[in-house]
Amino acid sequence: MSQKIHQHIRLDLNNPVFQRLLFKLSKSNQHNTLNTLRKLANMTWKQVYSDYGLKWEIILSQKGPGGNKLYSFRIGKGFRGIAYRDGSWLRLLSLHHDHDSAYL
Repeated sequence: MSQKIHQHIRLDLNNPVFQRLLFKLSKSNQHNTLNTLRKLANMTWKQVYSDYGLKWEIILSQKGPGGNKLYSFRIGKGFRGIAYRDGSWLRLLSLHHDHDSAYL
């Protein structure tokens, strides 16, 4: 098997929309978000796809930058993150307080 399959994912937190929303969160929600990001940084892609707690879901109604598939996942209690996969990178785009707004 290829070593890439067992490699931990890399996080890109540099999107200005994601950063703005992250900094607006309450301290406890920021803490929960950082815990999830720490968890993600220690996972392989195979683990991400199969982790029930993340509730990883494809968003069929939209495309990401470069036509990449967008995904929604539980990033904290009561809200979800939107991101796309770019090779070994998970590029975070935004945060949403309710499940439905993550899919619009």
